[in-house]
Amino acid sequence: MRDDRNRDHEVIQGVIIEGISVPVGTAVSEVLYKAEQKMKRSGFHTGSLHFRLYKKSIDARKREDIRLVYSVLGVVKEGGRPLPASMISRGGFKPYTHEPLTTAHGSSPLTARPLVVGAGPAGLFCAYLLAREGYRPLLIDRGDNVNDRVTAVDRFVKLGVLDTESNIQFGAGGAGTFSDGKLLTRINDPRCAFVLETLRDMGAPEDITLSAKPHVGTDVLRLVVSNMLEAITAMGGEVLFRCRLDGIKRLTDGSLSAVTTRGEIPCGVMVLAPGHSARDTYAMLLRDGYTVVPKPMSVGVRIEHLREDMDQMLYGNMAGHPDLGAGEYHLSHTKGARGVYTFCMCPGGEVVAAASEAETVVVNGMSHRARDLTNSNSAVAVSVFPEDYEPVDGSPVLGAIEYQRRIERAAYVAGGKNYDVPVMSVGDFLSGVSGASLKQPSRVLPSYRGGEHFKTTPLSLVLPPYVLASLDEGLRAFDKKLPGFAMPEAVLSGAETRTSAPVRILRGEDLCAVGHPAIYPCGEGAGYAGGITSAAADGLRVAEAIIAKYCDK
Repeated sequence: MRDDRNRDHEVIQGVIIEGISVPVGTAVSEVLYKAEQKMKRSGFHTGSLHFRLYKKSIDARKREDIRLVYSVLGVVKEGGRPLPASMISRGGFKPYTHEPLTTAHGSSPLTARPLVVGAGPAGLFCAYLLAREGYRPLLIDRGDNVNDRVTAVDRFVKLGVLDTESNIQFGAGGAGTFSDGKLLTRINDPRCAFVLETLRDMGAPEDITLSAKPHVGTDVLRLVVSNMLEAITAMGGEVLFRCRLDGIKRLTDGSLSAVTTRGEIPCGVMVLAPGHSARDTYAMLLRDGYTVVPKPMSVGVRIEHLREDMDQMLYGNMAGHPDLGAGEYHLSHTKGARGVYTFCMCPGGEVVAAASEAETVVVNGMSHRARDLTNSNSAVAVSVFPEDYEPVDGSPVLGAIEYQRRIERAAYVAGGKNYDVPVMSVGDFLSGVSGASLKQPSRVLPSYRGGEHFKTTPLSLVLPPYVLASLDEGLRAFDKKLPGFAMPEAVLSGAETRTSAPVRILRGEDLCAVGHPAIYPCGEGAGYAGGITSAAADGLRVAEAIIAKYCDK
């Protein structure tokens, strides 16, 4: 057993200089100069520091004076003396220390190698760290590898032939593989830096470590996922696809023995990172006595605008400037306990067919790295609570799943029972128009399945009345915050139901499932994350817990 194998990056120390506000188009060299001068004015000697960009954001609150706002990192040069933290703070700056992700190995023996179920961000990063530390994990997923998964998704988009095991929800990289690849997270966890650096090392662009709203793009993310899987294998791990978890076997003393899938796989510990759409897995856990509880979720629609219109709304005359890129927004409105918010905004992207069950229609959003397609879209989601749905067979968890299914089936029927998506213009929705008076999309055309598979129909056939009322109120409120957002030509597509897992698999302080030692619920599908970065960080957290308890030999 090695104690020091994970120290693959040296400790970096320095100082962060925040709030460097400059006009759009300012050269990086000028930004770094301003940061150094700001330190000098506070009495610091800067000869021992090397300056580089740390974070970049856009301040578009005043469209007539859009600014780029930078944070700059002054890194102590090799052989230089670190500045005292107290001195840095007194100067109005932030001390910076970046240490590698380190793990101490435990001593408990493993009866078999760790099994990681689910190759989404949580499972990938968990398996990656376990492999790096010498634990030779087996990573399984019910879906396909990246290339075969792309083929399956393309077949569904073009022909309407759905593979319920390999689709936008299931397969290498999880649902995030067919998304914008957004890495923004609001959790304050040092593991997030490791996530970004690892993604960069696996082929993601350098700027994901700099941008305040980093994104990879689905085209690049597919390469990153494939590279991570190859790295896991190169470090002694193994990856199996088309390998669905069907059962969990324990010995008479309650200890974990094996799982059933393509045959039987022995395992010493199991990481359960199923993704938010593994409904059959939730049902299996309930039958086996695991503690699974419902949690709040959201449902709604996707809204599409022309990208040029959205850029103009956000940036005015500066729209199209290369320093700004395609315009992004995040809007929210709360009245009482139920909120309405935009989610997973995809600039220059498309609405994708995200169903994973037969005879259902689900929408999501996706962008390529360039974000240069005709439309921009985002979810407009309404908060839904456990009290909004009825239990099924006495189970509120099954009730939560059935709530989603009922909406998805209604969308399938409303679209014509052939996986076409029901759409409605914002103008008709806000005016309450229905029937033959509904306008066909014209200026803004739906992008779902190449723009050829939609049916104009009232969304009242798809969503509950209180969701429709909240959407109406939210769209009007968003239009006041961002004039033009509720333009009549914008298009709504339904149904957006997979914003997060509807349930949580409870785990204890040891991160094991309550009452089930050696099984570690993990990531978004277990109810402990929301998005690529936070799910990946949770995967690392679980890997650390396993490493801290067990030895690798």
